[in-house]
Amino acid sequence: MILHSSQSIHSSNPLDSISSRRVNDVSRSSTANAEDKKAEQEQQQRDQRVLSQLRARDREVRAHEAAHASVGGSLVRGGPSYTLQRGPDGRSYAIGGEVQLDTSSVPNDPEATLQKSNQIRAAALAPAEPSPQDLRVAANATQMAARARVDIAILRREEAQLEAEQNSLDEIANEGETLSDASNSEPESTASDFTSNSLPEFATNSLQSNEPPAAALSNFMSTAQSEPVRVQLNQFA
Repeated sequence: MILHSSQSIHSSNPLDSISSRRVNDVSRSSTANAEDKKAEQEQQQRDQRVLSQLRARDREVRAHEAAHASVGGSLVRGGPSYTLQRGPDGRSYAIGGEVQLDTSSVPNDPEATLQKSNQIRAAALAPAEPSPQDLRVAANATQMAARARVDIAILRREEAQLEAEQNSLDEIANEGETLSDASNSEPESTASDFTSNSLPEFATNSLQSNEPPAAALSNFMSTAQSEPVRVQLNQFA
């Protein structure tokens, strides 16, 4: 019986093996849970870093495009519009954007074109950190302003020439009016000189008489027959 008992005790060894395996399984399960928890924590940290970057980029993009739109004013034709990316939290964040501006020149108005080009350049360079595209738009606006200044200089020179020609025409017209006035006044003085100085005294007295016209004319004719009329021709020289 003792041997049997001892054998029976010995036969109980398989039960000890099962218990050992269970302990090992629990240990491995605990290790796996710890690893999963660590991986989960690492993933959460990565998500937080991504979210932090997305939030910073979203603020930067929106401020960038808002600066374009604010300075662009009436030149804005569209936007701001954004390129979005979904974050680990399920929200969308702006990672890019644009504002559409009217960058065309003003036809037949270089002054307005110059003002518009200055506003375009200011709108392109409004953000704290202009993008390469912003710099290209600003460079094009600078070239447009230079062309407008040349057109303004040409226009002002042409206007100055037209003004000088008009002034010359006005001076010629004024001189013509002066000569015309002078020529119109000469015959009146000549006729006056002839009336007062060319007739002899007896004729002047006859014409200035208070007698009726017919009697005065008769006296003049009778006097003229007795006295010769002397006319000073040098009055017209």
